[in-house]
Amino acid sequence: MKNISKEDYLSTIYRHRNEEGGIKTTQLAEKLDISNAAVTDMVKKLSKDGFVDYKRYRGIKLTEKGETYARSMVRRHRIWEMFLHQVVGMPWDKVHDEAENLEHSSSEELINRLEEMLDYPEFDPHGDPIPDKNGTLPKQRECYSLNQIRKGEPVEVVRVNDFEKGLLSYLSKIGIELKKKILVKDVLDFDKSMLIEVDNSEINISSKIAANVFVVKV
Repeated sequence: MKNISKEDYLSTIYRHRNEEGGIKTTQLAEKLDISNAAVTDMVKKLSKDGFVDYKRYRGIKLTEKGETYARSMVRRHRIWEMFLHQVVGMPWDKVHDEAENLEHSSSEELINRLEEMLDYPEFDPHGDPIPDKNGTLPKQRECYSLNQIRKGEPVEVVRVNDFEKGLLSYLSKIGIELKKKILVKDVLDFDKSMLIEVDNSEINISSKIAANVFVVKV
């Protein structure tokens, strides 16, 4: 049986909740790769300790206390990702697991010193916002998933979903990274797959891949 910490639960709820701020126990179990029963048991404990609001069949939401705690853990994780990517030189598809290990054993002083060393980054290597030491998130530009962009529109990549290593590895392979300019050349009516231009090369990508790449119009 996997040993999942309170910190892992709270940060996973924070990162994967829906627009209303909630997540279902089945979804949380899938993200943590554990049983629904294990999730239910832990969520009941987190609810008793004031970290989440949980009602059966209605999902899980972070309380103010849980939100503060989760943002602190997400901050640690994303600062470590930036350090591993910028200083150590690890590719963006490998920093997550390493940061997952490091975040639990780091003091607040160390995280603050890493943040200062990195010149106070506002976003991690995947474009996700990094809370500052007060829990405040940086301002973000309005962005769209690439599959919402129409033919002929030029865009710039500002964020990618980092939930799948395979996706990040593939995006790197075809030249898609943060701040990369993309031109949508065509959208196929049949399956909504896209023909895009990156670095003067034309590439076909699926609608599923495009849905995990977020861009701003330029």
